[in-house]
Amino acid sequence: MEDLLLTDYLVFAAAGMFVFGYLVINQVVLRTMLLIGTVLYIWYYAIVDSTPLWPAIWASVATGTANTLGLLGLMYRRSARAIPKEFRDIYLHFNNLPPGDFRKLMRATSRVVRPAGFKLTTAGTKVATLYYILDGEAHIEKRNGSFSIPQNSFIGEVSFLTGNSASGTAVLSRESTVLEWNVNVLKRHAARDQRFRLALDALISLDLARKVSQSVLSDKFELVSARPV
Repeated sequence: MEDLLLTDYLVFAAAGMFVFGYLVINQVVLRTMLLIGTVLYIWYYAIVDSTPLWPAIWASVATGTANTLGLLGLMYRRSARAIPKEFRDIYLHFNNLPPGDFRKLMRATSRVVRPAGFKLTTAGTKVATLYYILDGEAHIEKRNGSFSIPQNSFIGEVSFLTGNSASGTAVLSRESTVLEWNVNVLKRHAARDQRFRLALDALISLDLARKVSQSVLSDKFELVSARPV
């Protein structure tokens, strides 16, 4: 077998980077491996012949540049710098969202203070606004009873997910700070970005699961308390 040349090693190394990159799921690692492989291919095209293979070099530079821009964008979306300054104080309540997705969610919202008695939803009507109570409390009236929703909770999330009318009437029990999203605008944002839609659905689903869990625990407590001593 003939001795391998530097150009042979460059081709093998570049191909190895591409193969390894395609085998991993992590997007940052994948793009990094592809970028290294592209640099090795450019090196190969520059020295494989007496004259550099300029068409191949420029083509590789173009793909490498596009990959670099995508990598930088991906890293920025995962960085805390993507969180808007005016919303950094509440990111703790949404930390299941990557910073980039949180930024998109906050771009579509407004933070306002609503007075006690402000009606958030009305039973039997379409929900036009999705709410999140940052500081305050809401009282929910349904056919089968009433209950309270504490702060750090969504209001109108079931209607947002299903498109159905509100199943109950929600009214703020006291002056509260809330986040408000126009449902149609938020749905358009989600329709344009599949990854954002999945992250938003997961966030709302976690909120629903927490409410169900708290409801079950409350029911169990009431049953135990009602038992004769």
